Amino acid sequence: MRYTLFISLFLFVTIGITAQDLAPFEVTQEWKDKIAQLAPSEPGIKGVKKKKLLVFSKATGFYHWVIPHNVAMLKILAQKSNAFEIHIGYDIGNFEKKRLKEFDAIILNNPNPRSPDRNLFQDLLQDNTSLNKQQIAIAATKYEKNLMDYVSKGGGLMILHGGIVVQNNSLAFSKMTGGSFDYHPQQQQMNLKEVDARHRLVQAFDGKGFTHIDEPYIFKNAYFDYNFRPLLYVETDKIMGLRKALDYKRNYVSWIKRYGKGRVFYTATSHNAQSLENASLLQFILDGMQYVVGDLKCDDSPMPGIGAKR
Repeated sequence: MRYTLFISLFLFVTIGITAQDLAPFEVTQEWKDKIAQLAPSEPGIKGVKKKKLLVFSKATGFYHWVIPHNVAMLKILAQKSNAFEIHIGYDIGNFEKKRLKEFDAIILNNPNPRSPDRNLFQDLLQDNTSLNKQQIAIAATKYEKNLMDYVSKGGGLMILHGGIVVQNNSLAFSKMTGGSFDYHPQQQQMNLKEVDARHRLVQAFDGKGFTHIDEPYIFKNAYFDYNFRPLLYVETDKIMGLRKALDYKRNYVSWIKRYGKGRVFYTATSHNAQSLENASLLQFILDGMQYVVGDLKCDDSPMPGIGAKR
């Protein structure tokens, strides 16, 4: 216990993080006004039909306090760009096939499931139905397949931060999303860099990257297939508090990929709503929204040699 506390204090002092930097706060009108001032006034791709998005925000395990802030931020981006219609979901019925077909894309807004199973659909069924264990297992598999089929047939999927954990022990789901969550060290200042500053989806950062305080997510499973187009990374030798040294130089924290006819966008930013107070990040998220619905065209093929270079 003393050792853990010492490490935590060491990280906070070393990188200059203060309690004020990380303190949770309510979504106020003042904060929403601030985000509205920073948000892009128009979409990067103009003249497109308004798309319908489902923002699923029900956590059954760890609750990220940024969830309502993301909801507010996404609504602001949708309103200012006039490119999206946002619907907020908390019920498992949103993953019925018929319901999914109503949307152009799904956004998983940190709906973290419980450990150790880390199966969101199983949790939702346990909490809201009288099904027995066997029935829940069958139904949970059905809902997972519904979402995977939705994407493979052309739907969009945006995953924010902890949303990568939704079906964390499913290798099939991991292949769709691009990886699974392994663990994260303590929050720390992260200097994110563009993998290719010329890529359309990172133009918002203007070649300068993005620095903020966050949890450096470490990934597993399909992540090491590198079957995605990486967008942002943090140098692994700059990450403090790792359980063991990583044998690769770049830890990718954002990527895009195709899954069948559909498109997937993942970004690990961010654990803290303070990170959203950045015009470049808001533009990046809006561009990601336009990518998953198919309006923003860009190279989303796996980067050649990425596994070898790492």
